[in-house]
Amino acid sequence: MTALDASSAKVRISKQNTKRKIVFLVSILERKYLRRSQSYKEILDNRNIFLNFAVMRRKIYVASSWRNGYYPEVVAKLREAGHEVYDFRNPPSGDPGFKWGNVDPRFMEWSPEEYRDHLMHPKAVKQFKNDIEAMEACDTCVLVLPCGRSAHTEAGWFAGRGKLTIAYIPERQEPELMYKLFNKVCCSIDELLDALK
Repeated sequence: MTALDASSAKVRISKQNTKRKIVFLVSILERKYLRRSQSYKEILDNRNIFLNFAVMRRKIYVASSWRNGYYPEVVAKLREAGHEVYDFRNPPSGDPGFKWGNVDPRFMEWSPEEYRDHLMHPKAVKQFKNDIEAMEACDTCVLVLPCGRSAHTEAGWFAGRGKLTIAYIPERQEPELMYKLFNKVCCSIDELLDALK
């Protein structure tokens, strides 16, 4: 069994577990509605609405780069499709997002030791906390190329946790063999949205 097969098997098991949880929740809702003397048709309508919403809605972490021009469109399309999306450029904390230039304008000139030391800067610590909490809360990662080391580290973390991980490659890129660790590689927004169903 390849890593990709094992990863796909994990996703199938995760989907089965999700469906079981949904069926359980639906049975609770049905009992609640029955106590309110709703008609059977109303119960079925509400059940179908709930199932459609619960099965398709994901909590998605979009990993990418500040310089990526596709990023805003991907975030917008995922939200339009009904998914909850963590936007690192506009985190829920209300901060303007993290850039090393806000820690030190000469960050590109740091020595390896300065690089290591600045990982403990209060702004870096705060943004790491925002990002890692969002990663833990999300069930899916969409890696939007082109992007750099941070985004690839995040996607690798998701794949290692057995969470659904998808690479979205909207333009020509240098090939990368280890993308076989991910569940899917998509080349259009439509493919990406289908992969999330």
